[in-house]
Amino acid sequence: MGAVEEEPQPPDGHAGPELTLTAEHVSRLAQANERMRALLGAMTGISGELDLPAVLRRIVATAMELVGARYGALGVLDESGEGLAEFIPVGLSAAESQRLAGVPFPRGRGLLGLLIERPEPVRVRCIQDHPGSVGFPPGHPPMRTMLGVAIGVRGRVYGNLYLSERHDGRPFDKGDEAVVVALASAAGVAVENARLFAQVRDSAENFQRMLLPRIPDLAPFEAAAVYRTSTERGLRAGQVGGDWYDALRLPDGSLGVVIGDVVGHDLAAAAAMAQIRHMLRALLYVRHGSPAAVLAELDRTLGAITDQPITTACLARVAPADGGHWRLTWTSAGHTPPLLVAADGTHTYLDGEPGLPLGVDPDVPRPEHTVDLPPGATLLLFTDGLVEDRTRSIDSGLAELAGHATEHIGRPLDVLCRTLADLRPSDGHDDLALLALRTPADSAHHIGT
Repeated sequence: MGAVEEEPQPPDGHAGPELTLTAEHVSRLAQANERMRALLGAMTGISGELDLPAVLRRIVATAMELVGARYGALGVLDESGEGLAEFIPVGLSAAESQRLAGVPFPRGRGLLGLLIERPEPVRVRCIQDHPGSVGFPPGHPPMRTMLGVAIGVRGRVYGNLYLSERHDGRPFDKGDEAVVVALASAAGVAVENARLFAQVRDSAENFQRMLLPRIPDLAPFEAAAVYRTSTERGLRAGQVGGDWYDALRLPDGSLGVVIGDVVGHDLAAAAAMAQIRHMLRALLYVRHGSPAAVLAELDRTLGAITDQPITTACLARVAPADGGHWRLTWTSAGHTPPLLVAADGTHTYLDGEPGLPLGVDPDVPRPEHTVDLPPGATLLLFTDGLVEDRTRSIDSGLAELAGHATEHIGRPLDVLCRTLADLRPSDGHDDLALLALRTPADSAHHIGT
């Protein structure tokens, strides 16, 4: 057999030029693959966020992470497209932020204006030496390098992404530019999704608010109400709640007040809420009976003419009583009990026997309860979104609400409602409605006098 030729070997301890080039090439490929995986993960993360302010900050933070930048910012263009309406910096330390306190944010002049005038990527090795630089305001951290990339939405530049100072001290390179340009394309889609999401969410909330009534003048009583959407509503844009309230003066001079909650968070629930509220108003005017009788009639009527969703409600009637006082008669359809707070802060929940929710069994009799209202007392009717927390019992939320009401009972009624909504003992997973009625301090006044 012939001799086998062997490849020439480099001297001991030295790799040949071909092996050196191959190792460098493999290293570059590995770095590129790692950066690509990071970019894909970043795009997925950004596209999954739907709150616009959170999207904008996440875009900046993600870009900084991808290229190892110490500072980043996103400038949102104004309507004219010629200046910045908003500037979102990321990466400033607490001390750096403090030194810039009171300094107006940039308006898109100098180097920042380059991208506004011509939305193409910009890489600057030394900001101070660039002819477009106009310097930094007092207290601004020193910055030498910059990478700028425009973010477009529907063919129009939405804003510009600015990065400065790589952690390794080197200027930004073509690879940095390429990855940030790729990120900017995904960022534009994420921004547009968040904007559309916000429009749908706001339209749904406005639609629901239009279904709720304005509280009329119920003198000599004071009345106020507040409605708040769930703090988790951002996760379900386009959905609406079934919380509702109403208050009205009845033909016999008494007052009717009601709070309710239709099960569901969709247009069907909102439509049912509006239908129930208007039908109840009609029954209160036509049927001058007790709250229990009116609610029972409402339940039977709804069951006969509609596919009625399960609804909880508390209906009350306030009428003059002997001695210049007022008498509250109420019935509950599986609803949270009203809270009665006296002028001196003493309070009690009106824990009368609850009836079944509407839509369960209209033939079951509805219990009814009566209590006299002292002068200057405040009656609070609310939905469970005000007190329900999935991590604890509802009794804890009710006790906390009573504490807040007692502490703030001296405030004007509209302020009290907003305060209790702000201090909501719930975890915010559901919408809330709160209706407050306050008797006059002078017991000599009767309704309609």
